[in-house]
Amino acid sequence: MSDGGIPGVRPTEHGAAPAQRVAEGGGQVKSAVRTVELLEFFAGRPGMHSLAAVQEAVGYPKSSLYMLLRTLVELGWVETDATGTRYGIGVRALLVGTSYIDGDEVVAAARPTLDRLSDDTTETIHLARLDGTSVVYLATRQSQHYLRPFTRVGRRLPAHSTSLGKALLATHSDEQVRKMLPETLARLTEHTTTDREKLIEELALIREQGYAVDREENTVGLRCFGVAIPYRTPARDAISCSVPVARLTPAHEQSIKDALFDARDRLTLATRHL
Repeated sequence: MSDGGIPGVRPTEHGAAPAQRVAEGGGQVKSAVRTVELLEFFAGRPGMHSLAAVQEAVGYPKSSLYMLLRTLVELGWVETDATGTRYGIGVRALLVGTSYIDGDEVVAAARPTLDRLSDDTTETIHLARLDGTSVVYLATRQSQHYLRPFTRVGRRLPAHSTSLGKALLATHSDEQVRKMLPETLARLTEHTTTDREKLIEELALIREQGYAVDREENTVGLRCFGVAIPYRTPARDAISCSVPVARLTPAHEQSIKDALFDARDRLTLATRHL
């Protein structure tokens, strides 16, 4: 458990969970905080988990944890396996997540732009939002080069390892970034920048050129280009285009950048009232 946190509450894989950040403000209802923390635990760790594994992760007393889990199972927020001894995220969490995306004005305004960007590049397109030190994927357009379905919608990744995240971090000042990120950053691949000051140097270049690049820092073999949507300052949403390194030629890279700039301008106009 990190120093300074509330007892029994641990950060998620990619930084402090929203429930932990809220709880640190004080004046919160303990049972509500614990409920949200449990749901965030399951959301960040797919699959089924034993009571002992959950208890070790969140640190709650086993008896109260068991009663809370049983309540969430009865309400459909948590599911159990055939033995009734392992737990995972329930279908009601999906319904709430879907309603968030369906009701988001930026996602709705972005749909035509994402469709056109997908047609212009023929590559995988993402729309994501900055949440703390991570980005959460809100919409995806599949690459026209693959038949295998793939989506990151709802997935959470560290901002420092993605073009989307770096484009968004670049809209903050260096001092704001230093407050947001630890000195040593998580390594996802051998190419991930793990030094905060080195990342800050890269953010200066991103501000100058207007786009960010993920050079296999999140997934080996994949390069991504991202731009922030400046309908607010600092920006909270960005779009990206991902392409396998093996298929990336200088001409294709330039066409992707041009298409992203065009999409950014169109989406900026579409969200100017938000």
